[in-house]
Amino acid sequence: MRSKAALILCLATAALPLREVRSEGPKPSPHATPTPANIDRNGVLIMIRSSLLALDQANKTGNYTVLRDLGAPGFQVNTAAKLADIFAKQRNDNIDLSGVAALDPQLTVLPQIEGNGMLHMAGFFPSVPTQVNFELLFAPVGGQWRLFGLSVNLGQAAPVPPAAPAPSPPPASSAPQSLPAQKQPVAQAHKSVPAPKPEAVKE
Repeated sequence: MRSKAALILCLATAALPLREVRSEGPKPSPHATPTPANIDRNGVLIMIRSSLLALDQANKTGNYTVLRDLGAPGFQVNTAAKLADIFAKQRNDNIDLSGVAALDPQLTVLPQIEGNGMLHMAGFFPSVPTQVNFELLFAPVGGQWRLFGLSVNLGQAAPVPPAAPAPSPPPASSAPQSLPAQKQPVAQAHKSVPAPKPEAVKE
């Protein structure tokens, strides 16, 4: 379950100029469906990590120029000052994204080409106690994919229950042993034996 303090940062919706640039791009066909992107795993990891680490460095230094320069023309419509505005809360909360350099992401949306030609992917970096959820959009520029939209939010990682140990037979000494049933005393009827009569003593 995501925390109430989860920070959602989406340049595609937070920055008006970005929406305008997108609207000027090629219009997708109403029946167009996404197609899988032909990118190997290493390429995907580089794109995800480089984007999130660039954001992390920008948040830590307060300088968003490099992040802006890495983006597509549609992303660069946002000035460095505007990007600083958009990511102000994340920066003020001292959110650290550096862990993405050592973790492998789990993708919830595999890299796919949308109807408008954009490369779209989404997923999360599982970590404890907070996981990093992300969604990325890239535009083709000069034969390369350049960052066009970025969404990052932090959510509570789902607790993983510890694996139950395999049951092992208890040691023989500790196993309770059933005791043999004790015989209950049985009341038995005894025949009364008459006392011997005294014999008369003969004189």
